[in-house]
Amino acid sequence: MKFSLIIVALGSFMASAIAAPAKSVPAKDNSGGRVVLDGAQCSPVQGRLVCDDGFGNTFFADDPFSLFPARAQNLIFDSGRSGVAVSSTGRRFSNYPGGLDPNNTNDGTNGKYTVAELFENNIEKPYPSAEFNNPPGGAINFTTTPPTGANYKNYLIGVQSVVIDSADRLWILDTGRVLTPQGVLVPASVGGAKLVGVNLTTNSVIKTIVFPNTVAYPDTYLNDVRFDLDPSLTSSGEGVAYITDSSSEGRTGLIVVDLGSGESWRHLDGSPYVQGDRQFLAFVWGRELYANQAGNRAGHLTFGADGIALGKDGKTLYFGGVGNRYLYSIPTERLRDNGPTSEIRAQAAVVTESQRGLSDGFETDTNGFIYHGNFEQNAINFFNPENGTDQVFLRDPRINWADTLAFGPAVYPGTDTRQRPFGLLRAKLPNNGTKVGSKM
Repeated sequence: MKFSLIIVALGSFMASAIAAPAKSVPAKDNSGGRVVLDGAQCSPVQGRLVCDDGFGNTFFADDPFSLFPARAQNLIFDSGRSGVAVSSTGRRFSNYPGGLDPNNTNDGTNGKYTVAELFENNIEKPYPSAEFNNPPGGAINFTTTPPTGANYKNYLIGVQSVVIDSADRLWILDTGRVLTPQGVLVPASVGGAKLVGVNLTTNSVIKTIVFPNTVAYPDTYLNDVRFDLDPSLTSSGEGVAYITDSSSEGRTGLIVVDLGSGESWRHLDGSPYVQGDRQFLAFVWGRELYANQAGNRAGHLTFGADGIALGKDGKTLYFGGVGNRYLYSIPTERLRDNGPTSEIRAQAAVVTESQRGLSDGFETDTNGFIYHGNFEQNAINFFNPENGTDQVFLRDPRINWADTLAFGPAVYPGTDTRQRPFGLLRAKLPNNGTKVGSKM
């Protein structure tokens, strides 16, 4: 029987948004004795596998009350990550966005990398190379006023998302923006904001698409990307990419890229569908969620279009923001149209599909289900386009800010790295679902 596992990256935004204590999480003990999980010593205590990281932090490795069993793959006690991607052979990749965590920002001397391949035994390596992750002088250009993201086309600056396409290639979405040590998000420069394709057989860069500043504005925050490689969509036959711009500065929208020509354009700029709701307030783990900035009054979440997923036939794009609870859709043909009246038609074609709770990243399986987090319920939900319902798939006290979702082969060798504690969880999909376009 062919089936797949969903792999979940638990994001770091929660830690910076509110001052909430780390939560312990209940667990089953299937070990029968002391084990090591990502360097933490774990022992069975009253039927639960209780782990100690050696620094005074305790946690539980499994949850007996989950609707579906989810196993902790590893813990991340250092820099925050936002993405995870799994190839058809089970190779795993993740990224560390300097735009969300200043600990991830490369300063030219600290050797910080923004994309890594993950291996067994808690090992990770910069990907596709250490050099590609190490821009000369660092990710910030301090010679400009104000400082800006470095404009290197051939180096990674601040990666927000990594995605495997149906041809089993890794795509790296570089925002070109990172945080200074003082927590200031610098604007992007042309060359920094880009989409990079990597051949996983040769581990070499095969394509770099740099966005002009009319598409990726200096205050754009490129958030997530999905690919449709149908050769009939473009004259080049190489397909298209759809990207969300979640900029908290307000100029949110959707970006479309012709993967063959490299041409790109925007849609839904300034539309209410790609913006957060006014005075949006969520409650996570029983705590109010504000965007806290040192020295300023607590603000509301203003992130716009964030999560994105293609329907299983590629004819519909689903999207939503962190600053609202709605799932929207639009026919992809409206987005690929870049004619004089295309924006009017695109605005008119958006459909409000459902409420979905507070969530971040999306993903689609071969059932057509659209998976997404549900932060306020410590859950992962899925939307069923066939009947218009949004329901809980996985509920687990360890799940908080479930961001990127990725589908991997069922024989998942299991590993990720570093947490405080962010984490990586996996669970089998319902109805034998698999990744759309999967070779698994």
